[in-house]
Amino acid sequence: MHRRKLLQWGLSAVGAGLVPLAAARADDDIIGAILQGKHPNAPVVPAAPPVGLRPTPVETFAAQPAVEPKWVKLRNIHTDEKLEAVYWENGEYVPDAVTALNHVLRDYRNDEVHPIDPGLYDILGKIAEKTQTKAHFQVISGYRSPATNRMLSERSGEVARHSLHMDGKAMDIYLEDISLQEIRAEALGLQLGGVGYYPKSRFVHVDVGRVRAWSGT
Repeated sequence: MHRRKLLQWGLSAVGAGLVPLAAARADDDIIGAILQGKHPNAPVVPAAPPVGLRPTPVETFAAQPAVEPKWVKLRNIHTDEKLEAVYWENGEYVPDAVTALNHVLRDYRNDEVHPIDPGLYDILGKIAEKTQTKAHFQVISGYRSPATNRMLSERSGEVARHSLHMDGKAMDIYLEDISLQEIRAEALGLQLGGVGYYPKSRFVHVDVGRVRAWSGT
């Protein structure tokens, strides 16, 4: 009951002589108790939160995993050109690095440059990670022009006439601190393309063609 109504009710009762003075005082005590919330019949009023202490909603965001840049280290054994480059960063291949890699992996016999499939760098990167190599990949053959591939095919029956080297989709490699057997095993385990093993010639062929494996000399 509102305080004013309670007071009016008490005063009118006294003024009308309906209650004795002691009773009126008792009513005043009851009214005070009700207003202070101590009387059993006092209405329950929810307490207001302290000013400045109300919890502030906090937006939560899913943590985004950090994406590491991808590196490749290689050396063209014919020109002695070395390159260590970040070829993939922020979700895409780095154009300048890819261009520089295309140049290093050119056909050294006639200096013809051809785009190299970046998937080859992914294969090299995974082999490097699995073998924990500290060395550059030694590249015996990257891109081959049709003229060079034809010449090599006529010399050796182990060079395919329609080699993926002509499309910039194959490399012949080795590492100075990792055995050929381990390089071959890791390349086979990736299942990302063709793997040729040439123990006498001391290199492993990797390409981004269909998954297959073979051995040569």
